[in-house]
Amino acid sequence: MLEYMLDHVRAELIDTVHGLSETEARRRLVPSMTTSIGLVKHAAFAERMWFQHVLGGLPEAECDGAMAGEASFEVSDDETVADVIAEFERAGNRARAIAAEIDLDATRQRPGFGTVSLRWIYLLMIQEFARHAGHSDILREQTDATRRT
Repeated sequence: MLEYMLDHVRAELIDTVHGLSETEARRRLVPSMTTSIGLVKHAAFAERMWFQHVLGGLPEAECDGAMAGEASFEVSDDETVADVIAEFERAGNRARAIAAEIDLDATRQRPGFGTVSLRWIYLLMIQEFARHAGHSDILREQTDATRRT
């Protein structure tokens, strides 16, 4: 059930950017740096941080993408919406592969969080991606409203 729910919110986050132009996906509609494409980019970072680095024990240098916290929302000019979605999907696929080999109650240490289990990581990611899908839904509503005017 945890895996199903995580996959469900992953798909919901991706759905919020489908059909957006490159300009629309990058448009800042709130005072922060939050953009629709930036939320997906950040989610890919979160997948790498929690599944590859924390759960899988990989050094940050061996994770398959950027590991910068706040900069994780930044999307370079040469990255497309399709590129960022593909990055998030790759990170999710690798997360599934790592988690498949680990018991739900297996624990790891994470500075700032203490002892966490795979079960805890699943719940954290479900919460994180659901929240960001909600943020992106609102940005999508704002974008869609400007199309009608």
